[in-house]
Amino acid sequence: MIQLQHFASSDFDQLIAWIPDEEALMNWSGALFSFPLTQQSLSWYLEDVNDISNSEAFVYKAIETATGKVVGHISLGGISKKNKAGRISRVLVDPAAQGQGYCCQMIKAVLKIGFEELKLHRICLGVYDFNAAAIRCYQKAGLVIEGTNRDCLLFKGQWWSLVEMSMLEEEWYAKAQ
Repeated sequence: MIQLQHFASSDFDQLIAWIPDEEALMNWSGALFSFPLTQQSLSWYLEDVNDISNSEAFVYKAIETATGKVVGHISLGGISKKNKAGRISRVLVDPAAQGQGYCCQMIKAVLKIGFEELKLHRICLGVYDFNAAAIRCYQKAGLVIEGTNRDCLLFKGQWWSLVEMSMLEEEWYAKAQ
């Protein structure tokens, strides 16, 4: 079991250690950050986040409840109060903890926050089409594939396509029963 806690600057070093190369960084963040990831490049990432009444983004670390160990990172951003929508991004499980179900637990936990605490109507995410394990995880959590943005990112001479997925509040509540 995991629990989400707000990500803080004291967590930067651990996150940096989980991203060993440029490809891993691109897969985690798209073009948001440049390699190598540093404490300085992460500092803006926590500006104006995690305030339930004010923020447009929430950034979390996932804690394994039995051990207290940080096993993952996830954010819910792009919050539109007008459209009651948000976007899950920057999902990462500690490479040493992958394959233990933490990703699905993290997705469900952030969906719960989005739908039940923030009262959102729609939560979406994008995942590169070659990340089959993540796509299966997101589907298991209840997200639905909407389509693919083909060849939307050129990385080292290779085109990457982005699969768009989402869940609506009525789907969340039907699944939660």
